[in-house]
Amino acid sequence: MTPLNPASGASLGHDGISRRRLLGTAGAAGATGLVLGAAGGAAAYAVAEESPTALATVGSTGIAFHDRPHQAGITEPQQAHGHLVAFDLAPGAGRKEAAALMRRWSALAADLMAGRPAGDGDTGVALDAGPSSLTVTFGFGRSFFDRTSLVAQRPPGLDPLPAFSSDHLDAGRSDGDLWVQIGANDALVAFHALRAIQKAGGAAARVRWQMNGFNRSPGATAQPMTARNLMGQVDGTGNPKPSEPDFEQRLFVPSGSDHPWLDGGSYAVVRRIRMLLDDWEKLPLHQQERVIGRRKSDGAPLTGGTETTELALDETGPDGKLVVPENAHARISAPEQNGGAAMLRRPFSFHDGFAPDGTPDAGLLFICWQADPLRGFVPVQRKLDRGDALSAFIRHEASGLFAVPAAPKKGEYVGQRLLET
Repeated sequence: MTPLNPASGASLGHDGISRRRLLGTAGAAGATGLVLGAAGGAAAYAVAEESPTALATVGSTGIAFHDRPHQAGITEPQQAHGHLVAFDLAPGAGRKEAAALMRRWSALAADLMAGRPAGDGDTGVALDAGPSSLTVTFGFGRSFFDRTSLVAQRPPGLDPLPAFSSDHLDAGRSDGDLWVQIGANDALVAFHALRAIQKAGGAAARVRWQMNGFNRSPGATAQPMTARNLMGQVDGTGNPKPSEPDFEQRLFVPSGSDHPWLDGGSYAVVRRIRMLLDDWEKLPLHQQERVIGRRKSDGAPLTGGTETTELALDETGPDGKLVVPENAHARISAPEQNGGAAMLRRPFSFHDGFAPDGTPDAGLLFICWQADPLRGFVPVQRKLDRGDALSAFIRHEASGLFAVPAAPKKGEYVGQRLLET
């Protein structure tokens, strides 16, 4: 990540007063400087994994909205707080209204991500806070193209996902015309963005569903490390890395596709996965590790090494049995077991309270990114659905699939190449 250049027009003082005037003065934030991921999401992802973040610097980091290869919120490190919200276009709203909405939302997101207020009607929720690594990411669902009379522009990657035996899907909390992902390292900054986006929907769009999530805060560990989920497992070890030669190819739609408006974009699969924590927590540690195929303490394979050591899938123990069981989650989901299929997982945990009997409504807001969900998410989920030991401890309760265009250039809005064709 590189320091923000005030001359670029993206500094906090441009086009409005900063939410955090202290950014230009002495102190932890001023000493650190505003940080920008404009050099490209992959670079930001790689650097952020290597450099620890002190809690005092959390508010000072900002991420560019415009003039980057891909929308923010895909390759950046996971933020501590997140909101996912889907909208349906209002009855009677079509392509014209959708274009005006995306123009309005894009301008708003650019201001919020730069730490500026949300216009004259700003609620003041995030006053005194810096950008806090805020990202606002926009995507289009399959139904969006029907509503805007753009069916001919709908890519095949938005074909409906197949049904899986572990699905217990709530239609009211699935799909949607439009999808917005909001992430930040400060809870008030994240909520401020959510409220501003919802208000700016105006008469053009209404909320279909909304979900809240969280992750470990930056600086909470002695050194950067892969996050844990609510089962206590290190989650995300097998993610594609920017250093891999096919990283971009796996995640982003290549230029020259049949739908140029999506060139450089990606697909997000969103799943609300409830974890049956009462059942999981009854398992002894060694059984939990066999279900996953990795040590709980550090995420290393049961075959030894560190978190990043490749699984020795053929290794057997003294009893002649595979050390990583045939139905272990790590084995079944490994790219080498799925013809190289891979996706970038960037989830949030959630907890929405307790049932009368004390059962927690908690789990994972699973978000994965890929250039083609039919070659990324679908084949992996099919194999997991057929024999994953973890399936007995989770329930897929909501699902969505969205096409996410590339980032707009300065002065443009997300989806402009689609809506103005």
